[in-house]
Amino acid sequence: MKMDYFKDVLENKGTLVRPNEGEQYLVGENSFTFKLTSEVTNDQLGVYEIVLAPRAIGANLHYHRFMDETFIVQKGILTMQLGDDIFQAEPGTVAYAPRFTPHGFRNDTDQEVKVMLIFNPSSNREGFFRGLQETLMEVPIDPQKYLKLYHKYDSFPVDISNMIPVRKEGEEPIT
Repeated sequence: MKMDYFKDVLENKGTLVRPNEGEQYLVGENSFTFKLTSEVTNDQLGVYEIVLAPRAIGANLHYHRFMDETFIVQKGILTMQLGDDIFQAEPGTVAYAPRFTPHGFRNDTDQEVKVMLIFNPSSNREGFFRGLQETLMEVPIDPQKYLKLYHKYDSFPVDISNMIPVRKEGEEPIT
């Protein structure tokens, strides 16, 4: 059969994820919902909805070597750091952290914050969120396991001493 180089072959491989849909993981009062996964996008893109409880840390200052991260604030005021710049990101703000750009984010308010995270390529980021849930629910948190998870999924702390959360016996899960 001769290849037709002038005609496109159309296929419907689209995916629709509605509000409140997607695989959800809870870590304390925070949640991670998978909207578009590595499997769906052939590892090209990962889209994840993150809901941060009041006064919760999303991630301390870190960077990625092989993927870019984009933040789209949907609700609340997200405190972000890109490099040395710290700013308040209100709904509608888009922040882009390309590879090797130190970045971190947290909720410094008394209101819930909702942000869409986009990783390109996705590098199976779902594994990171699943492992994060498991690691942060352990008492006490194993710093070596936490750091191993970070490194496996292309995350590198800028300050290792400030990176790993501490949770002692009797404390509630990290939020």
